Amino acid sequence: MTTFVSRLPLLLAVTCIVGVLSGCGYNTIPTLDEQAKARWSDVQNQYQRRADLIPNLVATVQGYAKQEKDVLTSVVEARAKATQVKVDASQLSDPEKLKQFQDAQNQLTGALGRLLAVVENYPDLKSNANFLALQSQLEGTENRIGVSRRDYIDAVRAYNTEIRTFPGIIWAKTVFGSKPMAEFAANESAQTPPQVKF
Repeated sequence: MTTFVSRLPLLLAVTCIVGVLSGCGYNTIPTLDEQAKARWSDVQNQYQRRADLIPNLVATVQGYAKQEKDVLTSVVEARAKATQVKVDASQLSDPEKLKQFQDAQNQLTGALGRLLAVVENYPDLKSNANFLALQSQLEGTENRIGVSRRDYIDAVRAYNTEIRTFPGIIWAKTVFGSKPMAEFAANESAQTPPQVKF
């Protein structure tokens, strides 16, 4: 009986420490998971906004640039491909699926860049109020896409850090079965500075 009484403070201390450590982080993983999924929804929303603006932009340019059919066709095809590749919140831990999505969006970005370069040959189009409004909306959307992607990357980084560090790793492996979420990666063209020609 005296050995039990002498060990009682040690048992209570161990029980308290285990209780505190085991409760720590239990709600953090689902919270961070939901935040990352919400940020992904913001990314998709901005890409959808861009996809919705493109038909209007193409139609406006088409009226002026009938002979630039190849460029306009490439924009329309890139938009169609970009809107076909879908990544929902359950697929965020699949880096290959996210890469497919990102590649399709990068193709659309490149096609839009070529379209805007073609516009330089049409001074009347550049001064057209409809075109200027669409171009401004498209530029604003590209900025929103950048902000949304940054917010998603931050949310994923917080989530991935939590499921890889103590005590979150315990909950991630034993209770939630959490997998790291995929992040956006810069495409190869982002490594090359743009060429400026006058």
